Amino acid sequence: MSTPPTSTFAPRLLHSASNFRDLGGHVGLDGRRVRLRRVYRSDHLAGLTPEDRATLQGLGVTHRIDFRGVAESATLPSEVEGLTTLALSIEPTVVHRVQQLLAAQQVPTEAETVALMCQTYRGFAREGAPVYARFFRHLLDQPTPLVFHCTAGKDRTGFAAALLLSALGVSRDDIVQDYLLTNHLYVRSPLVEARGPAHVMDVLWSVQPAFLDAAFTTIEQEFGGLPRYLESAMGLNAKALERLRASLLEA
Repeated sequence: MSTPPTSTFAPRLLHSASNFRDLGGHVGLDGRRVRLRRVYRSDHLAGLTPEDRATLQGLGVTHRIDFRGVAESATLPSEVEGLTTLALSIEPTVVHRVQQLLAAQQVPTEAETVALMCQTYRGFAREGAPVYARFFRHLLDQPTPLVFHCTAGKDRTGFAAALLLSALGVSRDDIVQDYLLTNHLYVRSPLVEARGPAHVMDVLWSVQPAFLDAAFTTIEQEFGGLPRYLESAMGLNAKALERLRASLLEA
């Protein structure tokens, strides 16, 4: 696997949460950079060491947005002392679908697994829209440093990051680069049970441009494009967008 450009490779901030990283630093609207130390994305935070808990506190993070499903959160509690939690649950439908197929002795091919992932991302854009709208409302109402995450920090979290960076005017190429960093950073956690054929698991525990493309194509074809989607589905009218950009983009 090739190493991404140095300018886009996120330094490891936490050793016990492999996909934790600052979403800041990207060039956004009018050449203004996304502010550092304001918004972080991550995989689950259930296994944080005392040292990493101290690091998180030192970063000034006060809120945790959890995109995991109800059972996921109960199985792997990620409460961190000092962090207020907002549960924005999106159930992991692709995992359940794969499990059903395997139970029926129908092993999906790699291409079929990719298709299932693309279907999941289309669902993020459609059925998941009310949840992601609440994510944006929280960003507007609570401007202090926060972290958002799911289990691996790659799909539900990856789409949230892509939407946020899009709203801030970051280029699609840079958004995809940030998204693909998961393939270099994420280490499968022993705390997360996932069994299946290697070719299926390799797709489920990685990210591909096709996944994100499926979501943005849905936005273009079914919602009339990103600006309309941000306004109609995310509740970001011109005034709200201005507030979001004033908060998260450098002057």
